[in-house]
Amino acid sequence: MRMHNNTNVLAKALDASWLKSEAISNNIANVDTPGYKRSDVVFESYLQQALDSKGRIKQGSLSRVSPKVIKDNTNLSYRIDGNNVDIDTEMAYMAQNQIKYNTLISQVNYNFNRLKMVLDR
Repeated sequence: MRMHNNTNVLAKALDASWLKSEAISNNIANVDTPGYKRSDVVFESYLQQALDSKGRIKQGSLSRVSPKVIKDNTNLSYRIDGNNVDIDTEMAYMAQNQIKYNTLISQVNYNFNRLKMVLDR
């Protein structure tokens, strides 16, 4: 049961990371679009809410945890045209997200290799 929950959390985290990559790519593609407001993905805070005091997923709460795309509609803008995308920041977010995604994939592979090892015995 524990490995099943772990795999489900990893699957949700991978979905969130993939969605975040799409949002960042969209931000980068629109860096020169007047009035464009950057997008971001909220996931970690939702996952944190689904944990109990011991860091375990509360019964039935994982199914309600999903990543959500949000628009950054703050008035903070780097340019006069209202676009709030900073290419350097987005590139840093992309690199950070890629590292996170690769780490999650490594963990999924590790879990399935452990399962395969048990089944091969």
